[in-house]
Amino acid sequence: MASKLQQLQSKACQASQVIGKHGSSYYKQLLEKNKQYIQEPPTVEKCDQLAKQLFYTRLASIPGRNESFWKELDYVKNLWKNRQDLKVEDAGIAALFGLECFAWYCAGEIVGRGFTFTGYYV
Repeated sequence: MASKLQQLQSKACQASQVIGKHGSSYYKQLLEKNKQYIQEPPTVEKCDQLAKQLFYTRLASIPGRNESFWKELDYVKNLWKNRQDLKVEDAGIAALFGLECFAWYCAGEIVGRGFTFTGYYV
């Protein structure tokens, strides 16, 4: 048992050395590659400012998204009115979309149950 523990410790030590050696070079490459996205100076105040900018930018985009939603809804209503003119291709796309929504619902239920297929833990 002690020999297994020593082997595990030596493997962990080797892994930490590899990460320490190559991790910093990967970090430097990543920062160099994406330096146009880095805000200077990187302070807490700057992060707060960026968070507020993101929040208010998304808040400002709500009217545009609302308008897009109503256009999409009108399009679907129009398709439903003229469903006799509907092509098989469009019906197939709608069926696949419904199937995808159902699959995501089922996946959410499985995750919500704690990754079980049979039921909830009681």
